Amino acid sequence: MDISDLLNSAMGQSIVQSVAGQLGLDEKEASGAVHVAVPAILAGMTKNVQSQDGAASLNNALESKHDGSLLDNLSGMLQGHTQELQSDGDGILGHVFGNKREAVEQGIAQKSGISANKIGPLLAILAPIVMAYLGKEKRQTNTGTGGLGGLLGGLLGGSNQQSGNAGGGIMDMLGGVLDKDGDGNPLDDLLGGFLGGKR
Repeated sequence: MDISDLLNSAMGQSIVQSVAGQLGLDEKEASGAVHVAVPAILAGMTKNVQSQDGAASLNNALESKHDGSLLDNLSGMLQGHTQELQSDGDGILGHVFGNKREAVEQGIAQKSGISANKIGPLLAILAPIVMAYLGKEKRQTNTGTGGLGGLLGGLLGGSNQQSGNAGGGIMDMLGGVLDKDGDGNPLDDLLGGFLGGKR
């Protein structure tokens, strides 16, 4: 199962509806933004687990707080506790993007056509959900610290082959604005450009 399956599932729909309601967007706008934001968060995590410290830190978070249990009561959280989700999400995004968060928000805003001041809260709501999903996948696949890069790659990779939705999958939606050097690999640019990787 990759992230496209989550976004196209009933759970994905309820995330979109909730985000639309919270941020005053129509569902089409919210859906477009979510489909760009979720892979961006995953891409940031993929970058982080390339270092041993980053992988250990993510693994600890997934073993403890973000074990996937949030997904069991996601609709309840989305209805009444988005403040809680957001403050948790802000902490996660600090780890994932560091001082590049604003640049990432700007990129997602440009790509989705939604103002950047709504992208921040959107990312903050989504980050704990992405962590919970990752935690659940980690448990089901019994993945250790060393396997997190592969797990994240699998979640992201599947979205590359998805065709039929929004012009060929989520990573295509990340193209354009994120593919700064025009080499056709937006993930490469997201990891390198926005997250301060090696150029």
